[in-house]
Amino acid sequence: MEEGKMDENEWGYHGEGNKSLVVAHAQRCVVLRFLKFPPNKKKTSEEILQHLQNIVDFGKNVMKDFLGDNYVHCGEVVQLPLEFVKQLCLKIQCERPESRCDKDLDTLSGYAMCLPNLTRLQTYHFAEHRPILCVEIKPKCGFIPFSNDVTHELKHKVCRYCMHQHLKVATGKWKKISKYCPLDLYSGNKQRMHFALKSLLQESQNNLRIFKNGELIYGCGDARSPVADLKELAHHLKPFFPSNGLASGPHCTKTVIRELVHVITRVLLCSSDKGRAGALRLGIQGPRVCEASPFSRSLHHQGKNTPEHPGLPKGCLLHKTLQVQMLDQLDIEGLYPLYNRVERYLEEFPEERKTLQIDGPYDEVFYQKLLDLSTEDDGTVAFALRKVQQYRVAMTAKDCSIMIALSPCLQGTSSDQRPVIPSSRSRLAFSVSVLDLDLKPYESIPHQYKLDSKIVNYYSKTVHAKDDTVRSTRFKEHEDCTLVLHKV
Repeated sequence: MEEGKMDENEWGYHGEGNKSLVVAHAQRCVVLRFLKFPPNKKKTSEEILQHLQNIVDFGKNVMKDFLGDNYVHCGEVVQLPLEFVKQLCLKIQCERPESRCDKDLDTLSGYAMCLPNLTRLQTYHFAEHRPILCVEIKPKCGFIPFSNDVTHELKHKVCRYCMHQHLKVATGKWKKISKYCPLDLYSGNKQRMHFALKSLLQESQNNLRIFKNGELIYGCGDARSPVADLKELAHHLKPFFPSNGLASGPHCTKTVIRELVHVITRVLLCSSDKGRAGALRLGIQGPRVCEASPFSRSLHHQGKNTPEHPGLPKGCLLHKTLQVQMLDQLDIEGLYPLYNRVERYLEEFPEERKTLQIDGPYDEVFYQKLLDLSTEDDGTVAFALRKVQQYRVAMTAKDCSIMIALSPCLQGTSSDQRPVIPSSRSRLAFSVSVLDLDLKPYESIPHQYKLDSKIVNYYSKTVHAKDDTVRSTRFKEHEDCTLVLHKV
């Protein structure tokens, strides 16, 4: 970032989460990411610099090894002119969602992260006139807990995402329950993956967004009509998926959406990068089907079983992400007592916090400790700390986003450096990246423990209790029947 050439008018609001805000450059394929804080919880410039450097180091030394070099973009910490930051903050304020304005952009330190704009990443390789589509998916946790420490039997049958949906709708976070279930997407079975992706398109919430040439064209617009949204989306998609003379109408919309779903599925199953070979080899021990998945329930009502699946190809990003998620071997119920063991130790020896690497540095030493997957508790602080750190990394992988960038291949050219995926009437060059890889904070573990209990208790008292009532009623109806046999 050249200090004399920083102009806030060249940057535009791109999006924000709970802890950071991103602006994108109008011409160059870069974004700036700023930290956000509540008005009464400002941090010093040194603390902000260290926080941002920790994010870069964690991506470089841990997640790149787990997921692969090509998938993870670490970026770098930059220092910006304070006047530029202040003017930029004023410029974008009106574009921020009201629900996110409870925290302020850091305008005092001048530090930010400079990263590639993954919604437009391929413009670096392709001519500018090629359209670029980017699909951002937040797949969430792809397995059901297998830990013996789980006390709620429901957690061995229904995935966290499906249970949490009911609580989110009840508290007004979303208006409608999504049919998406992460276990369908992570299954490796194309039929289930297609259903999962179509469900995300129908009820995207904050789990799916689509960009065209860097501009958001489809996302969690809950107030708008889903049908109108899909028609509008199909119109945007036509340059990428040319249809057979179908100009408009519902059939055209379905055809184009189906093409998109099939292409995303193929990309997700591709093995296009190599992480550190054999770093994690965690097999799925729990059930591979969530009982609450609408796909599975529909088949069950028809008297059919959920289709067998070959599992995910070991080199694909979904498989690697799932492996990192499964570092959560004990579930929060088994992890929480270990967290308390570390807390008691820190209360007695607060000066040891730095030695334990709770706040970094996230270096090779930190990474190597994550590879010890033994679950036999020897009662030491070292064991408890290792499981706590593995849980934090697993939670990071459970909340990451996958970015799939697609661009039509020009006819007669074969010089594209990126892999190519075929659709029915065209060929698309693609790249896959991972976003939102900040290590989850140590301090959030008590909140996770309480939230887990809240989610399960709500689901158990409302949805599961209702299902039991329905089953009980059906059984009683059968009990009242009388079978009469006639001699023939």
